[in-house]
Amino acid sequence: MGRLLLAAIAALAFSGPTLAQSNCYGSDSYQTCYDTQSGNNYNIQRYGNTTSLQGSNPRTGSTWNQNSQTIGNTTYHNGTSASGNTWNGTSTRIGGTTFHQGTDSDGNYYNRTCNQYGCN
Repeated sequence: MGRLLLAAIAALAFSGPTLAQSNCYGSDSYQTCYDTQSGNNYNIQRYGNTTSLQGSNPRTGSTWNQNSQTIGNTTYHNGTSASGNTWNGTSTRIGGTTFHQGTDSDGNYYNRTCNQYGCN
C-alpha cells in the first residue's frame, strides 16, 4: 500500500489536483475523491508546499494516511499504511527525471528512477 500511496501523492505533488480513475470534488486546497474502481475514498488538503491525504475504503474498513512536503526540487513523503505500518521516502526531480527512494510499509528499501520513457 505504501508504494501505491507514494505514487499517488507523487502524482499529486508534481502534476496537479487529479487522481487517476477518481471523481474529485472541492477546491485546489481541499478535495474529496472517490476511486470508482477500488472503492477508496481520499481527503486531500494542500497548503503551501505541504499535501496531506487521508484514505479509507468502506468496503474493507481500512484507513491510511500520507503527508508530503516539497522543498526545492525534492518532495519528502511519510505515512501509515492500511496495515498500520509506517513508511517514508523522497522524490527528487532533476530535469525530466524523478528519483524515488525510501522504505516501504514492509520495511523494504526501494529506489526507482522515472522519466518520460517510464521507470526502472
